[in-house]
Amino acid sequence: MPIAPEYLHLIYPGPFPALLYGRASVDPHRKGSSVLAQLREGRALCDSVNWPVVDEYKDVGVSASRHSKQDRDDFERLLDDISQGRGRIVVAYEASRYYRDLTAYVRLRDACHEANVLLCYNGQVFDLSKREDRKATAQDALQAEDEAEGIRDRNLRTARQTAEAGKPWGQVPDGYKRMYDPDTGDLVEQIEHPEQGPIVRQIWADAAAGKSLRGTAARLNAAGHRTQKGKPWKVWHLRTILRNPAYMGRRKFRGEDFKQGTWPRLVEPEVFEAVQGLLDMEGRAWSTDLTPAHLLSGIGLCGEHPDLMVTNSEPVLRCYTNNGYPSLRCETDAHTAINEAKMIAYVELALLDYLSSAAAREAFQAMAVDTEGATARIRLEALEGQLREAEVAATTFDENGVPGLSIAMLNATERRLKPLIAAARQAAKPCIVPAVVHNLLQSKDPYALWEEYDLQQQRAVLRLCMTVRLHRASVRGVRSIQPGRITIAYQGEPGFMGGRRRGLELPQQPGPRGE
Repeated sequence: MPIAPEYLHLIYPGPFPALLYGRASVDPHRKGSSVLAQLREGRALCDSVNWPVVDEYKDVGVSASRHSKQDRDDFERLLDDISQGRGRIVVAYEASRYYRDLTAYVRLRDACHEANVLLCYNGQVFDLSKREDRKATAQDALQAEDEAEGIRDRNLRTARQTAEAGKPWGQVPDGYKRMYDPDTGDLVEQIEHPEQGPIVRQIWADAAAGKSLRGTAARLNAAGHRTQKGKPWKVWHLRTILRNPAYMGRRKFRGEDFKQGTWPRLVEPEVFEAVQGLLDMEGRAWSTDLTPAHLLSGIGLCGEHPDLMVTNSEPVLRCYTNNGYPSLRCETDAHTAINEAKMIAYVELALLDYLSSAAAREAFQAMAVDTEGATARIRLEALEGQLREAEVAATTFDENGVPGLSIAMLNATERRLKPLIAAARQAAKPCIVPAVVHNLLQSKDPYALWEEYDLQQQRAVLRLCMTVRLHRASVRGVRSIQPGRITIAYQGEPGFMGGRRRGLELPQQPGPRGE
């Protein structure tokens, strides 16, 4: 049977060097007994019965249930110290601090039994070499595990109900703040943060304009702006914001786009999709946090690999120095090379002439007119409507208390509709002309606007508008650009690759036209 701490010395010879353990699965400043409070109470107990404290172990913000994916580093350290005989008794606030999983209980029980170490919690001391104490602690462990399962079930139900209501969940995204009922503490609404909201809006505007993430972060930090947690802006943080559909008011559930949320959007859906296209472009400097110093490096392709065009894996051009002059050549072979300045001048002139033409406006207008996407959006709305009707039916009861749709049928309906909704949502994404290109198309002087763009924006325009290939000169040492030496495929033409990643399968296409 367990022993009260004050009588332990009457039964077992001392001394009793103590190992104190504390754990909490939530932030210590929220409701519940924090780790510091647990250890403070443990120290008070040890002082009252003259147990010297040898060491303390803290697992903060870590669950002890079998569903936890986090490591309990200090719990593992505690087991090692028990095995090494550093203490005679282990002290914790209650059984659930040690474990909410029978596997963890067995490990602690065996470690204490083999090292002849006593276990103390809930103001009682257990000797795990005794049958009665082993049984009592096992029952406490079983109860702690059952409590954890109940907590998890309640959390899952709450998460599902919150998702169905379109309410926010998890951490507050930068640019928002949450309002709570002062009496109940319940969430009332999520609104735009008066100070951080405009900053996040500017982040989206910069991204849509094709500006680099590194440059945006530098500007924000130079102006003294910080994240909502008071930290400097980093490229990865900006990228996280720009990938989060919550900023266009969408609620995610179990990692999937679930439904429209109840909070205001900070970015329009068409801008969100345009930014995703820019982020997805291979080699994009502000997607990889690399800052290129050359306009065509990594963008221009070597045209001497026609067999690789169909697999979208042609080698790119890279910069090198040739007799003191910056030049471009194939990354896999030196069979194609050209003076960088000459090629840039040629490509820029061709690009700006193209953007000033009616052909460019027609090409991008055709891209924006997406009849298949419009059909998919109608289908998406219908499918989401069916799912909402099923959810309403499952929560509507007749006079006999029978639901309009059973839980089993609701689950079956969800399994059938969710893949269809996901496919329709993907097909319904609008084809957007990014602002960085749209502004050039609408400009009265695209040449002047091009000079105002930074290098990152210019590289984005090149990827979105044209695919440039360099071919071998007819004879070695030719300094002029011979006809057909540089070929360009524009938006919508055969051979155009745009911002798509290399390595994707493409249908067989004829080669691009010569310039």
